[in-house]
Amino acid sequence: MFKDRDQAATELAARLAHLRGQRPLILAVPRGAVPMGVILATALEGDLDLILVRKLGAPGNPEYAIGAVDEAGHVYVNPDVAADLDAQYLAKETARQQAVIRRRRAQYGALQVDPAGRLVVVVDDGVATGATLIAALDALRARRPARLVVAVGVAPPDALSRLRAHADQVVCLLTPVDFGAVGQFYRDFGPVSDAEVTALLSAWRERHSAASPG
Repeated sequence: MFKDRDQAATELAARLAHLRGQRPLILAVPRGAVPMGVILATALEGDLDLILVRKLGAPGNPEYAIGAVDEAGHVYVNPDVAADLDAQYLAKETARQQAVIRRRRAQYGALQVDPAGRLVVVVDDGVATGATLIAALDALRARRPARLVVAVGVAPPDALSRLRAHADQVVCLLTPVDFGAVGQFYRDFGPVSDAEVTALLSAWRERHSAASPG
């Protein structure tokens, strides 16, 4: 169990220390992973941005991911539930989550660093089904990164297996068989607010703008 997201990020940075000097592009999944992304980007001397992707919640159970949609509109549907999905529900849920993505892009004003040819590390505090990250990875792969790495705090073995098919490398600190939810493996798993995300990104921009010549 982790004390908090900061501890998980610090441990992931140690596992990825060999990437320092390669200026990796760290892409954090909002909102929970953004503080982790700052820690990783700082420790690995990389760049920081967001990957905006939203899970598609199941009918009557919005916390269970039946799939995910990315910023470009690419939809990934969990193969385990695809046959039973109502097309009308899926279209409505997809549109709803795309509206959230557009709002967050406008609010966060993320940097939108081009991943083409870059060593990219996608970070999240944990995954349950893997659907959200798979959508993010598929969208990124289409933009031709040189290498695509996933760094997560915790994931069940089946989700981890699915992720490996979509990334060049997956680093996961905990792989419990008795997985219930990501939050069960963090003593402090408080929500990260939109205001916190905006403040973290703003501070990052100011710090690195000041450090850049010209």
